[in-house]
Formats: sequence, structure tokens, C-alpha cells
Amino acid sequence: MLDGFARVSVAVPACRVADFAFNLEHTLELWHRAHEAGCGLVVFPELGLSGYTARDLFFDGHLLQATLASLDALVEASRDLQPLALVGLPLRVEGALYNVAAAIHRGQILGVVPKAFLPNYREFEEARWFRPGTDVPPGATVRIGGVEVPFGLDLLFEGGPDFVVGVEICEDYWVQLPPSAFQVGAGATVCCNLSASNFTVGKAELRRLLGRSASDRGKCAYLYVAAGPGESSTDLAFDADAFICENGALLAESRRFSRDDQLVVSDIDLEGLVHERMQTTSFGDVARHHRRSYRRVRFEARAPAAPLQRAVDAHPFLPRDPKTLATRCWEVFEIQSNGLATRMRALGRPKLILGVSGGVDSTQAALVAIQALALCGQPADDLLCITMPGLGTTAGTRSNAEDLARALGARFREIGVSDASRQILADMGHPAADGVDTVAALVERLRGDPALGDITVENVQARLRTLILMSLANREKGILVGTGDLSEKALGWSTYSGDHISMYDVNAGVPKTLIQFVIRWVANSRASAWTGDVETLRATLFDILDTPISPELLPADASGRIAQLTEDAIGPYELHDFFLYHFARRGARPERLLTLAWHAFGDRYASETLRKWCRVFIQRFFWSQFKRSCTADGPKVGTVALSPRGDWRMPSDAQVRSWVAAVERWRAPLAEHMSSKASDGVGRGFDGTPEGAA
Repeated sequence: MLDGFARVSVAVPACRVADFAFNLEHTLELWHRAHEAGCGLVVFPELGLSGYTARDLFFDGHLLQATLASLDALVEASRDLQPLALVGLPLRVEGALYNVAAAIHRGQILGVVPKAFLPNYREFEEARWFRPGTDVPPGATVRIGGVEVPFGLDLLFEGGPDFVVGVEICEDYWVQLPPSAFQVGAGATVCCNLSASNFTVGKAELRRLLGRSASDRGKCAYLYVAAGPGESSTDLAFDADAFICENGALLAESRRFSRDDQLVVSDIDLEGLVHERMQTTSFGDVARHHRRSYRRVRFEARAPAAPLQRAVDAHPFLPRDPKTLATRCWEVFEIQSNGLATRMRALGRPKLILGVSGGVDSTQAALVAIQALALCGQPADDLLCITMPGLGTTAGTRSNAEDLARALGARFREIGVSDASRQILADMGHPAADGVDTVAALVERLRGDPALGDITVENVQARLRTLILMSLANREKGILVGTGDLSEKALGWSTYSGDHISMYDVNAGVPKTLIQFVIRWVANSRASAWTGDVETLRATLFDILDTPISPELLPADASGRIAQLTEDAIGPYELHDFFLYHFARRGARPERLLTLAWHAFGDRYASETLRKWCRVFIQRFFWSQFKRSCTADGPKVGTVALSPRGDWRMPSDAQVRSWVAAVERWRAPLAEHMSSKASDGVGRGFDGTPEGAA
């Protein structure tokens, strides 16, 4: 079972105005389909048992009796059906007629919710037939089939601690203060709208705008269903529109203008919504300020069975739509460059000092630096790019670093750290440098005995580089621009007091899986703004993007190939960025992280591989908090940030054991299917070369 999720659906049955048997048959058919799909909730259109366009027939006694008979039939048929059904009909209550939604579950009517606000303008004339639900006093009941049933706008239906359903009807959705605004404050996590809503040009986009907005502001799911084929065409047209939104995103939708019965199903992330509400303190403030009393009517809803019925994006930082991705890259680049420019203006006209390695992170920082200089009216040669070859630097990355700097019009210098590293290692008595008098001899010893290439050998180089860069910043009256990205900060993939340190951290908010797309966007959209040698710059950028990700702190092999591959050591960045997003942004437990990853990546990773890298992510995330606690300033870019002064405050000595134990307990859904999944465990979809070492 998928704990923390609720499977919900919106149903668009074919209908015929005043054909009660036909409408009952198609409603029941879709209800059965929702049951077979494992849904806990199914929502039908407004006045679906009679037809919305019955008009003055709503006053007809036979129509009212026939729809009540259909309701009775649905109640009887529901005894063996799992989903709570919300069904629309006209209902006479004493001397007044109401447009209502009846909540039916397991042979009972749990409650009846009237339409609060009645449209009586343009093509609408509902006040001719119905009374507004706002007339119904709190705590009211109505007798249906000899049973007193809760009736009114003060009803919520609770299928579990976090599965709480609120109901509104059509026009309630369009008013400036909809009932759902109060329902979410009272705990509703799923808001439903039974609508008829005739179609006019452009209305579908507006419906989705309202649904996404309501679900985002309400930190909830919003289920909308309009009338399907068969409503009267006398003066109106209907498009069978239905959709499901969650927290600002559209999850699923119907085929508009289809003339067939449709059931749209999606799983709602209740746990994620509750986390969003806990984290957004203003949500609770508004809920308390506008508190209203609601009656909660309970029903039993089970957690849905696997597989998950919703799309889980394997790359949550990357929009799927190319146009949206391009816009996102532009926004990221503008945030970074404007943030740096603001810092520069506060300091006067500082030079910018940058260590360039020929990898993606320092490349992105160089591009940002050049743009920031342009924003401040400073020349490109106010950027000083330093390459600092070490024991593992390869000719390709060294060449790319210089080509990048020269194509941008920046100054370029080379200051090697290999000999100083050898001397420090020898002075401290490190076995790799014992009796070694030259860098070449040190490299050969490390190649011959890789075990000697420990973290000390790696980190002495990173710290020397930072010493050089800081000293140059002092001499140039400039600031050192940091290069480490968000993914590296999450994993602690940097050397403390080495590349972990800078004076402004431009990449701090950009994850590895996104930063490479920003570079590609710059190559295609901005390169010509800075240089006359556009082709050299673009060729260099694309070559950098094609370089494997490596810190290059240990010697290459004899043929010059990079020996250290970051993703072999710590795992695929696409997995770590996935874990980071759902852990930090959505508050996902380890079991949920893994289940979501299993659904998102399909056969690309075996369950054991997912468990292995999730364990690495969680351990490194906890163990590396001490680095994040003293990180440099840098701009927040997206919805995930790890600044200790902003989004993420965590003790550096928090214990990780319980999280790791949860990872070990996890078993993949449908585990017998997992043996066919890929097991290599290293994704090569995002290549480049980051700065820093473990």
C-alpha cells in the first residue's frame, strides 16, 4: 500500500436531460470503474442525475421524485463500492429547492452540501429555481429516505487523519471568497467542485488557472468536473472538462469534448500537502484568523495500492516543456548575475577572482561573473581567472579553462599546486611523499599504489587553491567568487576551508542537474553579448559539458584519462537531486524517497541500487551540515535552498541512524518485478566537472 497518498477521481458520464435511468446507469458504471481503480473518492458533475439544463422542469414534482429514486438506487448499489461518491441533484428541503451534492458511501448518505452562491447573470438564471446554501443554518439536517442526514455548508468528510474532503458547487469556485478557502483552513486537504459550466472560448484555461491557484493557496488538491455530453444545446455547449490539481500543479485531466464516459484518476500526496502546511506558517495564521466551525463526517478510505497513479518527475528541477526550461534558465542566470552585481556595487568596483577548472561549476560562475561585470559597467578584464593544476589535472580540462577565460575577455593566470602539495605532504610525513623529491615521482607512486591517494592528498590541493585565490583577492582588491553548487552543498562534496570557502557563492542555489542546462542556454542565447569570438566560446562550453564529472585530485592514468569519476564515488547526481528535492522541499521520509524514486526512474535503477545511493545521500546530508552552517552568502534561486540563514537550519550533530534504518527497511512495491531492473547504478545523463573533493 502507498501510505500517505489518496487515490481520487473525477467522472464525466454521458447524460441526457431528464433521462433518469440513463443518467443513473452511466453514473453507476463510472462509480464501479473508480472502485476497480482503487479510488477512495469519485466526483460527478453538478445536477448530474437530472441534467443541469432541465430549467423550469426543476419545479416539476415528477423530476424531483425521479432524481430521489435515482439517489436511493445509488445508495443501495454503493454497499459494495469503496469510493466515497459526490453526486449532484436538485433536492427539495421543506418549501425550498436546493442544488446539492450528496456524499454517498457504503450504503449511506453521509451528508448533503448545497450550492452556496447562485449565478444569475448573462446565461445563468439559477436563482429562478434554487435557494442559496448560505440560507442553511449551521448544524442543519434533512430527512432523506426516512433518515436524518447532515445538511449544510459546514460539512467535511474525513476518510483518514489527512484525507479530509470539502465540497463546493460550480459558481462557488468563481466567487472572490469561495467556500473552499474556509474548508482548507478547517483541515480539508481535498476540495471538490461539482460543476456543469458550459464552455465558451478560453474558459478551459481560466478553469485551470483557478484550480491551480486554489490548490496552491490552499495547500490542497482540487478536483473539478464539468458536465459532459448530453446537456441541452438550446443555447449552450458543454465540453466534458475535468481535472485534478495539487499544490499549484495540474496532475491529470479529461479529454475535452469527448462523448464517451470518462474517469480521470490520480494519487494525491497527502503527506506532502500536510508538510507544506506545517512549513508555511502563514497558512496556519490565516486559518486561525478566519476559523469556522465544521462538522466532520467519517468514512473509511484505504491507502491506494501500487503502482502509483501519478507522474513522478525523475528530474524535479528541470521543467519538461522546452520553452519553460528556457525561461527557467534565463531566470536562474539573472538571479545569479544580479545577486553578484548587487554585492559588487555595495563594495565599490571590486575585481572578481575565480578559480577555473574546466568543469561545469566554475564555468557557470565565470559566465555569471562576466554578466555581473557588464551590469556594473566594468570591463571583462576585471575578472581574473586562475587555473591551478594539481596532481590529477588533465590536459583537456586545463585547456578548456584557459579557452573559456580568453573567449570571455577575462585575464588568465596559471599557478600550479602540485609541488607545494608534495612539499606539505612530505613535511607532515605522509607516506605518499616519503622520500619523493619530484611531482613526477609522487604521481607515479600514487598510480602504483592508489591506496596512498587518501583524503589528505586530495584536500591539501583544494586548501592550497583557496589560499592562492584568497591571497589574490586581497592583492587585487577584489572578491573571490565561489563555484560550489546546491547538489555539492547537500552532499558536502567540498573541502572544508578549501573550495567550501568563498566571498560570494553564486552557484549555491543551483542543482547539478540544472546548472548544465543553464550553461547550454547561455551558449545558445547569450554568448554573442560578451565576445566577438562566439564560436570559440560556444565550442568550449559544449566541450566542458561533455567532460565527465571529476574533482581531478588524483593522478590520471598513464594514457591521460581521468581516474576519478565523482558519480562512481558518491552516486548519480540525478538521483541525489531527486532525493534532495523531495527530502528538503517535500519533507519525504526515507521510505517515501525510495518509493517515489522507484516510480520516477522505472527500470533505470534496481531497488538495491536506489537503497544504496539513498543511504549515501542521507548520511552525507546529515554529516555535512557543519559545512553548510558556515557557508558563504549566495542567492536563493529555486524552491530548495540550504543556507543556514534562510531555508535550512539544522544541528551539525543530529544523528542519522534512524533515517538509515528506515532506508534499510524499505522494500520496493511489487518487489517480484524488481529483478528485471537495471543495476549499474551510475547515470551519465548529466556530465561535467565540479570543483572540490570529499
